Amino acid sequence: MPTEIPLVKVGMTMHEGTVEEWYAADGAHVEAGALLYRLETEKVNLDVDAEQPGVVRHLAAAGTVLRPGDVVGYIYADGETIPEVLPTPTPRADSDQAAAPPPAAATPNPERATPRPGGRIVASPVARKRAAELGIELASITGTGPRGRITKDDVETAAASAPKPSEEPAAQPPQAAEPQAATTLPLRGMRKTIAERMQASLRESAQLTMHMPANMDEAVKLRRDLLAEWAPEDIRVTYTDLIIAAAARALVEHPAMNAMLQDGVISRFRAAHVGVAVALADGLIVPVIKNAETKSLKTIAIESAKLAACARDGALTLADVADGTFTVTSLGMYGVDGFTPILNPPQAGILGVGQLRDGVRWEGDAPRRARHVTLSLTWDHRVLDGAPAAEFLAAVRDRLEAPFRLLV
Repeated sequence: MPTEIPLVKVGMTMHEGTVEEWYAADGAHVEAGALLYRLETEKVNLDVDAEQPGVVRHLAAAGTVLRPGDVVGYIYADGETIPEVLPTPTPRADSDQAAAPPPAAATPNPERATPRPGGRIVASPVARKRAAELGIELASITGTGPRGRITKDDVETAAASAPKPSEEPAAQPPQAAEPQAATTLPLRGMRKTIAERMQASLRESAQLTMHMPANMDEAVKLRRDLLAEWAPEDIRVTYTDLIIAAAARALVEHPAMNAMLQDGVISRFRAAHVGVAVALADGLIVPVIKNAETKSLKTIAIESAKLAACARDGALTLADVADGTFTVTSLGMYGVDGFTPILNPPQAGILGVGQLRDGVRWEGDAPRRARHVTLSLTWDHRVLDGAPAAEFLAAVRDRLEAPFRLLV
């Protein structure tokens, strides 16, 4: 009997996944430990390895969306007869799968790159996105990664060496036809997860947002000094790092904010696991700095930079995005002063950070130029009231206005 290749379940909250691409061609022989396929889930992507040697047969096409445990293919042992028609997978124990059609009947994603002769194009997710942005055909690129995999650098090198058009295309006369969508995209993967979670967040919680300015003069000075001091170690502390450190310490002092409401029970946590929203090409993801209240500002700067890089490279693990108790999100780099962040369920709070801007503060009767940032706190009114939420936000502000406290 062949060995089933399942759609791997990643974490307890995974509801579906996509066979993003096959590394092993249909009919190819693989050794134990060889890469089989790339799995795309609601939170992270990962490569799935072969557990035993043999001949790989595909049951699910690349781009197929399935549930955890569904069979995506088979591995036939050496010498085992391979039928022309692959067997129907054994139904899973949960009854909703018994009536489901076999995975092969699912519709593959039409946006997948067309295969090269003799096999599929093997490229990282970041490389595919970058190729789409630059208008480069993956089939024209020779990969330099493992097993010839196309990397982001390969795409950018190909784009830099591509011939430039000698002249601009001729202007086209205006058309009288009704406007039509330039493109359509299926709501799937990360975008689908974000849509579902944000809609559920607004529907199932009582969200309010308050805004509070924070003077950042001392924080600006501290960051400038730390950039110079840590430059030999190539560590660049950001304002977001300062805010993560301030929020983590304030969460320990105000445990009502470091909480979740699930199944009618409010859970308060001793440790502050602070998630940091990272924008990606097709959505955002929230890697988590665990036990942030116990870590130095330097360690937070190192970890946040590493997590952000892994997020953009599609290299986060499930552990990197699990167990968050509070979230920090910033739109300041886009020129936004303040906004209304949506809770990351089931967390009770999320802190939005606006841009650093010039302002005025008064010293007696004399105005003085100052730097300010707006902190926007959204909290779940089912979990705590406005007064304790305001006390937490004020604790964050106070630490930012006297940031030397973050170094002890």
